[in-house]
Amino acid sequence: MNIKKCKQLLMSLVVLTLAVTCLAPMSKAKAASDPIDINASAAIMIEASSGKILYSKNADKRLPIASMTKMMTEYLLLEAIDQGKVKWDQTYTPDDYVYEISQDNSLSNVPLRKDGKYTVKELYQATAIYSANAAAIAIAEIVAGSETKFVEKMNAKAKELGLTDYKFVNATGLENKDLHGHQPEGTSVNEESEVSAKDMAVLADHLITDYPEILETSSIAKTKFREGTDDEMDMPNWNFMLKGLVSEYKKATVDGLKTGSTDSAGSCFTGTAERNGMRVITVVLNAKGNLHTGRFDETKKMFDYAFDNFSMKEIYAEGDQVKGHKTISVDKGKEKEVGIVTNKAFSLPVKNGEEKNYKAKVTLNKDNLTAPVKKGTKVGKLTAEYTGDEKDYGFLNSDLAGVDLVTKENVEKANWFVLTMRSIGGFFAGIWGSIVDTVTGWF
Repeated sequence: MNIKKCKQLLMSLVVLTLAVTCLAPMSKAKAASDPIDINASAAIMIEASSGKILYSKNADKRLPIASMTKMMTEYLLLEAIDQGKVKWDQTYTPDDYVYEISQDNSLSNVPLRKDGKYTVKELYQATAIYSANAAAIAIAEIVAGSETKFVEKMNAKAKELGLTDYKFVNATGLENKDLHGHQPEGTSVNEESEVSAKDMAVLADHLITDYPEILETSSIAKTKFREGTDDEMDMPNWNFMLKGLVSEYKKATVDGLKTGSTDSAGSCFTGTAERNGMRVITVVLNAKGNLHTGRFDETKKMFDYAFDNFSMKEIYAEGDQVKGHKTISVDKGKEKEVGIVTNKAFSLPVKNGEEKNYKAKVTLNKDNLTAPVKKGTKVGKLTAEYTGDEKDYGFLNSDLAGVDLVTKENVEKANWFVLTMRSIGGFFAGIWGSIVDTVTGWF
């Protein structure tokens, strides 16, 4: 081999070495920024009790959500039931609109008779389990009188629950063009409901927390509509990750929550699963791959990541004090300070082996209180900061994250004599301090 060829070979090796060296950190950075690489337009995963975000991808982008819209329909129905405005056994007879939609075999539906009478419970189960569209519209009419008024309630409730990137245009999640010209007033034929993945997680969290009975229904893998009648019909759940179905998830108990798919929304799913006291909520929007199973493939990645790598750890027990923030000053009280403690246990999903990378963070409402002070008065919040090397996604709602710090006992207001003596003592202490400073200055 001549010298020229040797130089060329040497230069090639140098270039190759530099390329490998440069690419390695990039690969590492990419892995750190997206630990599971979810193949969907948007996704998010949270731990439910703490609101801690375990994974996020384009979560703030508003996208079509298809039949996951029915989660808001379910929320408003359960709220109306809870408030006594609607009863499970009250009956409903379909109007022309609901009857017409129920006969559309191209949509997910249970067929309704025009002169039939259906209980709210039947319509709710058809909506939550089989994603029956006419049943969802019927619920809207039962709760609000019309789907148009119901849509107003949907958007108002979204604002109330803290959603920020949303637009609900009907009770079903169908594209308005599929409503046979009956789209709610104030919406156009080309619209459909759109919500960000993060806001879908917010809605799911509220739904499960405020009305946990939803899981009793959403976990039913298969049942029958109008069993024992001439209208009996099988109702399999579209959530294939439930026990006994084709995409069953075996590492944890999957018990919800809602699927969705339209031409524009693609394959969508809001899922939830629980294991060893840790419940996670996941959202995937427009998952790639098979229309019916792609959403479950991507959700499985998130479930695996959560249950293989995280577990719930109690950072502080109820009634604990935080080092460096054990008391707060009290003005005009019999005592000059009062202890502050956690109002309930503070637990977080902690990544395996990283327990030491979570640091307590205390935020006080103000530096001192004024007597009288009642036991249990809220004085601030206790949250935690992650100090490790992995990407930290924060909390679903930073304002609600953590637990409250409250006063440990009552502090009565001091009487006038005590306050007067303190003032006199403070006065003489100030004079004495001035004298000491003056004398010290002589030497």
